[in-house]
Amino acid sequence: MDILVYLLLIIMGYLYGSIPFALVIGKLFYHTDVRNSGSGNLGGTNAGRVLGKKAGLSVIILDTSKCCISIFIAGLVANACNLNHNIVYLCALACVIGHCYPIFAGFRGGKAVSVALGYALMTNIYAFLIALVIFLITLKLSKYVSLASILASISIVVISPFLGYSTVGIITNICIVALLVYKHLSNIQRIKDGTENKITWM
Repeated sequence: MDILVYLLLIIMGYLYGSIPFALVIGKLFYHTDVRNSGSGNLGGTNAGRVLGKKAGLSVIILDTSKCCISIFIAGLVANACNLNHNIVYLCALACVIGHCYPIFAGFRGGKAVSVALGYALMTNIYAFLIALVIFLITLKLSKYVSLASILASISIVVISPFLGYSTVGIITNICIVALLVYKHLSNIQRIKDGTENKITWM
C-alpha cells in the first residue's frame, strides 16, 4: 500500500510539473504559442520576451509554485500516512522533470529555473537565500540570466551537505542541478561565443 502511495505522489509531481503555464497563458490571453517565438522555451524568461513583463512574471510565479505545491502535498500525505519524508524530494524531482519534459506539451518544456527556485524555497530557506544572493550578484556583474541561474543552482549543491539535507535530498539536489545545467548547454555555448542575450534593466 505504501509503495502505491509513493508512486501516486511521484506521478502527481510529474503531472503537475508538466502543466505548461507559458503555453496556457500565451494561448489563452494572447493567442500566441510562445514555442514559435524567441527561444521557443516554455519558461518565464521567454514568455516575458514574447508576451511582455506581466505575462513573464505570471509564468515565473506559476512555475515556481509547481514544486512548492507538490512538496506541500507530498509532505501532508507523508505525515498523514506515516511515510518516509524523503518522498518530498522524489516528488519534487518528478515535478522538475515534468516541467522540463511535459507530457502535455510534447515533452518540450522549460529549463528548470523557476521550479528549482520553488524547490529550494520549500526544502531549505538558507539554501534559497544563499542561491538568491549569488544569482543577483552574478546577474548584476554579467547581465546573463542563464549564467546567474546556473551558478546559483550549483551553489546549492556545494552547500547542501552543510545545511541538513538528507542523503536523498543531496542526491536530488545534484539531479535537479545537473538537469538545469544540461538544459542550459546552448546558453553556455552562446556565452562562450559572446552571442547570449544580456539584460538591460540591471
